[in-house]
Amino acid sequence: MQPQHPEAAGRRHRFAEEARSERPDLATLCLLVGAEADPALDEHGLDAAQIELDRLAGLLPYGAAGPETWARALADVLGGRCGFHGTPGDYQRLESSLLHEVLRRRRGLPILLSVVWIEVARRAGAPVYGVALPGHFVVGFGDPHAPGGPVLADPFAGGRLLTGTDAELLVAGATGEALHPSMLVPATPLEIVLRILNNIRAWAAARPERTDVALWAVDLSLLLPAHPARLRFERAQLLVQRGDFLTGAAEMDAYADVVSAVEPAVAATIRRRAHAARSMLN
Repeated sequence: MQPQHPEAAGRRHRFAEEARSERPDLATLCLLVGAEADPALDEHGLDAAQIELDRLAGLLPYGAAGPETWARALADVLGGRCGFHGTPGDYQRLESSLLHEVLRRRRGLPILLSVVWIEVARRAGAPVYGVALPGHFVVGFGDPHAPGGPVLADPFAGGRLLTGTDAELLVAGATGEALHPSMLVPATPLEIVLRILNNIRAWAAARPERTDVALWAVDLSLLLPAHPARLRFERAQLLVQRGDFLTGAAEMDAYADVVSAVEPAVAATIRRRAHAARSMLN
């Protein structure tokens, strides 16, 4: 396996430190994800993206009163004047999951456009947070526990305000289930970043030639304080696919040791795969 470039190692160290800080910075983490995908995104590029978020925040009216006023102001500035929104074609582009590219193209997936809304609104002093509805990420303004619920906006649709029925239809369309109040709980920065990395892994999974993207997305996910344990097995499989049979087999065995106590049959299957991976060297 190729040794990691010092600059890449430094970015990953910074990502891990930020993820484990007392208050992880959402924009910084998303930009470091972008730097993993685009090595040309250097410190100057990272700073430029933060400055652009500051600039956009400066376009908002000062001291908006109330959650709905904030939501309408963001829709007017970002969705209207600046043209941030999404299209069906954005789901096919890796750039749609990279914050610096979304700031440049003003297009992206719902969750990345929501990150722009969140970071711009936060800088302006708005009570804003991400809402991880199943299948479609949106933003909320105000107190999530208020009797009438939060004011929801859909950045993918240019910041269109959502009624309760709109939110119910989004959930029903994605899952076939009813909207549950637990779905409106504010998403933490780390939950948002993990969901972004999951989207990148899904994008790469549909493109077998892009195991490089899948691997760094898994590696960054594993640097988060909380992540699915099965990602370690996914990483091992990717290493084998990329021809690093010994390392992949060793990671499969290590994962089998972890799950053997609760799922011995699964562990046995994984060990057989590790043996098969080693045999590919013969």
